[in-house]
Amino acid sequence: MLIVQNLKLILLDEPVAGMGRRETTKTGELLQKIAKRCTVIVVEHDMEFVREYATRVTVLHEGRILDEGNVADVQANPKVIEVYLGRGGGACA
Repeated sequence: MLIVQNLKLILLDEPVAGMGRRETTKTGELLQKIAKRCTVIVVEHDMEFVREYATRVTVLHEGRILDEGNVADVQANPKVIEVYLGRGGGACA
């Protein structure tokens, strides 16, 4: 319904949460089609989905941009690795 309204921006919060791989794939393909006509911003924690469908990612930490760019470059950023993989080795705070 919203697509018909000729939107310039669509913001989605975890659109594939709880979906199986088949549904996730169909959703990703649909979002790619929509992104040809307007900007699509997705907040998502499914990194497989992000790697498959994102063209640009922004990583936030404590309310600030930690890194921005293509998925491969952002995942290789030492700051991103430290913040999201290096912390919490012991008990959770």
